[in-house]
Amino acid sequence: MKPRKAKDLRELTDGELTGSLKETRETLINQRFQHSLSQLQDTAYLRTLKQDTARLKTIIKERNLDK
Repeated sequence: MKPRKAKDLRELTDGELTGSLKETRETLINQRFQHSLSQLQDTAYLRTLKQDTARLKTIIKERNLDK
């Protein structure tokens, strides 16, 4: 999976951003668990998930500061 671009994420509503952040965090937790059990095939996906999480948190924080 490719990382999502910040430009695309900025077009989402606040609710969609929050939902996407929650989903990304849950996926990251599951992937880390699989990695610890040596069942994960694509370890680069962990990095992509962490980057997406950081992008989402940054955009949410920017919007909160603007309010």
